[in-house]
Amino acid sequence: MKVLLDANALMIPVQFGIDIFSEIEALVGAYEPVTLVDVTRELAGIASGKGRDAAAARVGIRLADRCRVEKSPYDDIPVDERIIRYAVENGCMVATNDRQLRSALLKRNIDVVYLREKKKLEIIRG
Repeated sequence: MKVLLDANALMIPVQFGIDIFSEIEALVGAYEPVTLVDVTRELAGIASGKGRDAAAARVGIRLADRCRVEKSPYDDIPVDERIIRYAVENGCMVATNDRQLRSALLKRNIDVVYLREKKKLEIIRG
């Protein structure tokens, strides 16, 4: 099973002190972590700033190295829509803490891994 991680999922370890890779494995069993080149670019943009989010994004970039990084064939749509299309076309669940993205994924019957109560990861079935 593939689990696509978005930018804010890759920032969770610094922001909330949670090992997302082992937590996802505890939820779903063996899986293949995947992210998009677009997500790594988004993280690079955040990382160029200052503060806690920038530090979390820098760690997120390093964590993306533990994922298979895929190129999205869609250049003319927003990153969140690219994530949705990738998930639909590849039958994978998505790890995100973004409420709007989570809602859009669930409307398309895509399972979502998210951070509940800033303490643990959980799955919402789409």
